[in-house]
Amino acid sequence: MHSHKRNVYLHTIPIREAVNKAIAALDRDALVRPVRIPTHEAAGHVLSEAVFARFSSPTFHSAAMDGYAVRAASTFGAREGAPMELHTGTDCFAVNTGNPLPEGCDAVIMIEHVTTIQDGIRIEAPAFPWQHVRRIGEDIVATEMLFPQNHRVSPYDIGALLSAGIWDVRVWEPIRIAIIPTGDEVLDFTTRPSPKAGQVVESNSQVLAALARQLGCEARRIPPVADNPTALNEALEQCLASDAHIVIICAGSSAGSKDFTRRTIESCGEILVHGISAMPGKPSLLGACKGKLVVGAPGYPVSTIVCFEELATPVIRWLGRAEEVRHPRIEVELTRKAASKLGVEEFLRLAVGKVDDKYVATPLPRGAGCITTVSRAQALTRIPANAEGIEQNSLVTAELMVPEESLRDILVCVGSHDNTLDILADELMGKTPPIRFSSSHVGSMGGILSIRSGSCHLAGAHLFDPDTGDYNFPFLQRYLPDCDVTLVNLAIRHQGFIVPKGNPRKLQTIRDLADGDIRFMNRQRGAGTRILFDHHLREAGIAPELVAGYDKEEFTHMAVAVNVLTGAADTGLGIFAAARALALDFVPLARERYDLIIPNRFMDTPGIQAVLRLLNSPTFHARIEALGGYETTLTGQIMQPGTGLGA
Repeated sequence: MHSHKRNVYLHTIPIREAVNKAIAALDRDALVRPVRIPTHEAAGHVLSEAVFARFSSPTFHSAAMDGYAVRAASTFGAREGAPMELHTGTDCFAVNTGNPLPEGCDAVIMIEHVTTIQDGIRIEAPAFPWQHVRRIGEDIVATEMLFPQNHRVSPYDIGALLSAGIWDVRVWEPIRIAIIPTGDEVLDFTTRPSPKAGQVVESNSQVLAALARQLGCEARRIPPVADNPTALNEALEQCLASDAHIVIICAGSSAGSKDFTRRTIESCGEILVHGISAMPGKPSLLGACKGKLVVGAPGYPVSTIVCFEELATPVIRWLGRAEEVRHPRIEVELTRKAASKLGVEEFLRLAVGKVDDKYVATPLPRGAGCITTVSRAQALTRIPANAEGIEQNSLVTAELMVPEESLRDILVCVGSHDNTLDILADELMGKTPPIRFSSSHVGSMGGILSIRSGSCHLAGAHLFDPDTGDYNFPFLQRYLPDCDVTLVNLAIRHQGFIVPKGNPRKLQTIRDLADGDIRFMNRQRGAGTRILFDHHLREAGIAPELVAGYDKEEFTHMAVAVNVLTGAADTGLGIFAAARALALDFVPLARERYDLIIPNRFMDTPGIQAVLRLLNSPTFHARIEALGGYETTLTGQIMQPGTGLGA
């Protein structure tokens, strides 16, 4: 039986220092060797030695135009009004583009500039030497250097190499990476498993393999290895004995008692780094074993990605003699505050779009396990270790993860979360050309404030005003008195209590929350759902502090539903569609109107016009209604103050 001791980080160090330690520990010349490959297969590879041309290109003087080859000196007497006649076969020779020039010729007259006669041509202007001729070596001269060592071969370079008579080239062999997934709880995705409680589908290895292949590496993954020191030792020994240059062990370098990565690396070599001063990715581990780099990647997906991109990638590029690739950078304005922890560099992923003449960015959730924050992000910014965060509306430099041109085609929606926004995004991507829709969930009030600061194209809101019985307009009058906007209805939706299947706590009304026995999951401050909940609490005469969990917050209806599904809460207020999506039960509380707030200056733009057409589409209405808990009687209509929920 193994005694499980919890790991303690040696001490965290900056990322650059960690990379330098890894590079210093490896003998690049001994580890990565040159190989000879056919030229036509060399694109993407890095040359290990300079390449010199064997042939000139072209290898002969050739015609650059269709026409007649001539000796320029014999044409000098031609003038306008005093034409000269040249005889075919002696004074001139018919040629097509690319044909070798006949001996003695040094110019070509274009076919358009001659008049044909019975035994030749007539010209009215002289030719000059080398007119319309591609001379020997015009492009490439034999023996000249085509490319230096460590040049990455592009698809265009293939043409130059072959034209110069280079049939094969010596390149640095591709970096080979072996990936070892670990953990008793991980399931092999190749078996298409159905996870049970405590189990997860192993996916980190495939993210790492795909990232490695983007760098030109060869990557292979072995089946998951259980949390067993002997099994892990055997797996690492096998990978080190293979032709791999780098071995990555997935999910095994945190402080957990069943983390054996550190001791496994120590049994085969030495620990170089255990812990970096960054979030996510802090538990990353680097070691050197038998002349090869071993990476201990943390188990959480985003931490794994940071570990690979920030630590492994620079080492891979160094080993393969490849140049560092820098992402384009732009200045963005943050739509909300992002707090940070002192002492660590934090990676903050952003949803970005262009509004008017500025780029606006909404911070995405920062959980190390939230892989969707990476897939949804258009950019990344770094919060320095000596900063406690970034204030709302601050300008920061962001590294782009997508082409800058694509940001201009993104519709930025900020505000309340609703499942119908996903349907809207899907429909817009089906248009020609596709329209990308970026939806950030900061609550209805957050959406209104984003409209005020000019940080979005539209905002979703469902704010109920008890004094007037109306939606959204009273709040616009209060917070956007001078803004010229139009409200268009997206849907009427049903709000209520999301409860487990069978409603085991027998929740019937809001009064059932008053004794504090039922655990509640709330929405964030400023969310329309929270404002609705507070309104019903006041009507029922229930003080918020009596509700168990009133101070626990989530940012979306689906997040509330997941809390109920997993037993983290007994209930939470949300939309029927969220409950239905997770096969939960639902206790109705209210119907409410969800509108899109659109600044009038955007109403005639192609993106907003596409949204308005969709909102009036019967097909779109049907998709909304299929979610359950929605009514489309007002969908697509322009709202006026006092409309309420309509008839």
